[in-house]
Amino acid sequence: MNPFELSGPAEEVEERQRKRVPWGVMALVLLTGFALVRSGSGESDAGPPQPAPAAAAAVDTRAPDTHVTTGVEALPFSAADRIRIPAIRVDAPLRPVGQDADGWIAAPPPENPNLAGWYSGAVSPGEKGTAVVVGHVDNSSGPAVFYGLGSLRKGNRVEVRREDGKTAVFEIYGVEVFEKSDFPGDRVYGSKGTPELRVITCGGGFSKQSGYDGNVVVFARLAEVR
Repeated sequence: MNPFELSGPAEEVEERQRKRVPWGVMALVLLTGFALVRSGSGESDAGPPQPAPAAAAAVDTRAPDTHVTTGVEALPFSAADRIRIPAIRVDAPLRPVGQDADGWIAAPPPENPNLAGWYSGAVSPGEKGTAVVVGHVDNSSGPAVFYGLGSLRKGNRVEVRREDGKTAVFEIYGVEVFEKSDFPGDRVYGSKGTPELRVITCGGGFSKQSGYDGNVVVFARLAEVR
């Protein structure tokens, strides 16, 4: 059985949820794993757009357990099926990704440029907590699914269709690029007490020897359920 397969009896889903690893433990593993997403060419035109300083998320100084109310009720678990980001014309299927045998997060296959991965070791989009979606910025043939991620702005929306038929709509409140060598795992992955989403791809400087040296991170929180 595929270790990232989400189908099966309800008991299996419940067991999988109980075995989720806390973000505090996973942050460094995920940072290492995202190096796998760094396999793009980095040579498409002038390179992918990078976040503007004005798009940076405000640093949250509240205590980690502070409960935040947005007026939108969190959803129960349901696997993610598709992601849409109208502002950059993204409309792509989602496949569950987990960790490989070496403990790295598994990126979606680079051969398919219009494919993103939902990290199934965390919450599903719309659940209370921080859900994570990853995808390539480019591949050897050119731009890929999240090439335009760095051009997003505060107020843009990300729609995630779930297998239960509901669509979780997230509003972006920050877009930043972080060096992989100094990735703020707690800030990016830590729970804010509400349903949140992070969309991540490669960014920053690029070299043929080591690929991209950073990750573009989109910060968003649940704003609507359709």
